[in-house]
Amino acid sequence: MTVNEWLRIIAGAFVMVSVALGYFVSPWFLAFTAFVGLNLLQSGITRWCPMMSLLRKIGVRP
Repeated sequence: MTVNEWLRIIAGAFVMVSVALGYFVSPWFLAFTAFVGLNLLQSGITRWCPMMSLLRKIGVRP
């Protein structure tokens, strides 16, 4: 799989887990959902994503 595919999987998993935690544990976990959304927005505007840099460093193919 490529970096883009891994990024979508990781972002989707983070959103689903944080929404579930926000529903079942504490609404404060929804702040993590907002953080993921802001990071996706920032990466779309600037074309730089910290997670993509990390994935490249661990050897995921571009």
